[in-house]
Amino acid sequence: MRRLIVLLCLLVGVSSFAGDMFSYGFYLRLRQEYFDNAFDFNDDSTIFNDDNYFRIKASVWGKWNFTDNISLFTKLTSEPKIAIDSDGKLANNRDTWDEEIFFDNLYLDMNFGVVNFRLGRQDFLMTHGEGFVIMDGTPYDGSRSYYFNAVKTTFKIGENNSVDFIYVDDPAKDEYLPVIDWQDRNVVKTDEDGIIVYGKFKIPENLSLEPYYIYKFEDSTPNLTLNTIGNRIVLNLSPWQIRGELAYQYGEYKGGNNREAWGGQAYIKRTFKEAKLSPSFELGYAYLSGDDPDTVDDEGWNPVFSKWPWISELYIMGYAIERGEPAYWTNLHLYRAKLDMNLTQKTGLSLAYNYLMADESREGVAPFFGDGNERGHLGHIILTHKFNQNIDGHLHFEYFKPGDFYAEANRDDAIFLRWQLQMKF
Repeated sequence: MRRLIVLLCLLVGVSSFAGDMFSYGFYLRLRQEYFDNAFDFNDDSTIFNDDNYFRIKASVWGKWNFTDNISLFTKLTSEPKIAIDSDGKLANNRDTWDEEIFFDNLYLDMNFGVVNFRLGRQDFLMTHGEGFVIMDGTPYDGSRSYYFNAVKTTFKIGENNSVDFIYVDDPAKDEYLPVIDWQDRNVVKTDEDGIIVYGKFKIPENLSLEPYYIYKFEDSTPNLTLNTIGNRIVLNLSPWQIRGELAYQYGEYKGGNNREAWGGQAYIKRTFKEAKLSPSFELGYAYLSGDDPDTVDDEGWNPVFSKWPWISELYIMGYAIERGEPAYWTNLHLYRAKLDMNLTQKTGLSLAYNYLMADESREGVAPFFGDGNERGHLGHIILTHKFNQNIDGHLHFEYFKPGDFYAEANRDDAIFLRWQLQMKF
């Protein structure tokens, strides 16, 4: 908690310098998260069978506008976590952890009309598609941070078209900026760097095309060089919307084994804006190729810079056993139905059902896996409420029933539950 007090003091201190060229703000997020049986889907397991904790994320940010075209943005963040044991008391083994204060963002913007630059630590949250290949640069710390150490150059082509050229350098541990109370933690599993070329075009106004190429190097064991080529398409025909994305990957591990994979998704959405509760209904399918265990090469989809709760907060934990880290989305057929509605002007409700299949069975790879391809059934209920322009919250519940992709001992139901309040000033 003392880290939060330090951040508040920093906010008070910088406010004394506020003027026309300087703006600042404060962010606070309170969460309690509970996982039951979400790691290996085995009621008898002692591995995170019950995980219950509070997460308290606080950030202060400041922006200096040196000229109309040049500005500097910085944000400091801390997210202490407080674990709760089965008796509802603070757990003795990890009462509080992750108390670091770190530079969440620190970047320089230079905007010159046709060409714009952003240099430094920055986020790419839903800035390039919907997070299929680019989303989280620091997946190992969950939602504590998302940043990329990057240089982004944007070339504008007319009013509605642009191309981003991005260089990314993300070490496994924070090396480039100081950290207060550093706890020698990984924010990425291994050192990563890459080059991204991402286009955004509207021809005509209701059709969006987003072709991209990503080169990525992972300093893993063995090292991996990976290329991803893809395109995203969005067609808006109100009240209908059609979205699709398809990508191909090829690369090589040090030593000669190849990496080749396909991934894609397609959704159709219908909004009933004039109806009671203004519901919208969406049907979708996603495909991520799986690794064939009978070959020396790896045919499994690599999520590139997108290891985040894309489909589920609960199910990301299962991938920790399957591919060695949470949210390593791969080897998947997803069939999804989703209903969103507005219960009031400030209250929303989201209901979703997901049927998950594996592209390749993992039978014989490890005792964790069964002899089938059915991953299981996953549902979510999310209730959101906006109290005012500064404060909102949500309740989030997920339930997973595993299928025969898992061994018989690993087919027990799993639950995820979270409440959240967040304040932005």
